Amino acid sequence: MIAGTVFNIQKYSIHDGPGIRTTVFFKGCPLACWWCHNPESLSAKTEIVFLQNKCIGCGDCVKSCTNAAITLTSQGIKRNETKCSLCKMCVEACPTGAMEQLGQKRTVAEVMQEIEKDNIFYEESGGGVTFSGGEALYQLEFLDALLTACKAKRIHTALDTSGYAPWEAIDRIADKVDLFLYDIKLMDDEKHKKYTGAPNKLILENLKKLAADQRRIWIRIPVIPGINDDEKNIKDLGDFLSSLNLRDVYLLPYHNIAIDKYARLGKTYPLPELASLSDKQMDNVIEILKASSLHINKGG
Repeated sequence: MIAGTVFNIQKYSIHDGPGIRTTVFFKGCPLACWWCHNPESLSAKTEIVFLQNKCIGCGDCVKSCTNAAITLTSQGIKRNETKCSLCKMCVEACPTGAMEQLGQKRTVAEVMQEIEKDNIFYEESGGGVTFSGGEALYQLEFLDALLTACKAKRIHTALDTSGYAPWEAIDRIADKVDLFLYDIKLMDDEKHKKYTGAPNKLILENLKKLAADQRRIWIRIPVIPGINDDEKNIKDLGDFLSSLNLRDVYLLPYHNIAIDKYARLGKTYPLPELASLSDKQMDNVIEILKASSLHINKGG
């Protein structure tokens, strides 16, 4: 059976495409955006994290670990990742949920069972399922099988993607995707490398090909203060999208609500002092894009 690793299946989602949707979050991403709000999605592997605020210091996790990878100190639980085999015994032993597993192997049948539970909401609202991440294209076989299963059930499908994948991968599943939610961040290649860890040429070329194939595409732009909200980048984005006859653009305002997630993962958040854009600043971004005859929406 084809299986993949997911870290969440979110029901009643209203910001990942039209109508009421179920969003399936895949684990694993080839990019490392500084502002990523799902850091638990970056690694393709299952991870175990410790939530200090839930710990009561009972030591049950220490006792359960057959690899001696966990110790109880005056500062709380410490886990030696080199010794940890990800057996999940500590997760099962913890009475308060302070040890948490990020990512689970799921078969196509298991995921479809969750998706189909909300068929009535999809039908009434014009919704469906959205495959997100991480980067769903990172697990191509799993994604393809799920899309095929959804098409057989006549469930509307959306793919939230960075576009950073071989064209052959995108072309393989394109006919099974009803709507592409395509993320565009920076037009300058050097800045793109700096803030996402990868160049943008492949992303832009793939978008050109999807547009030429007349696929249904919503562009999503995360607006990050001091990184991609400058007039030149916004104008260049608008001109590029307009040249492809892409009109539907959704702006995703920056927020820092993922800081706690980074702490749980033992990672440092790259933008700890960054504040969200003001309404006036966001309105300025909107006006620049509207000059390229784009239909601008906030969120979605």
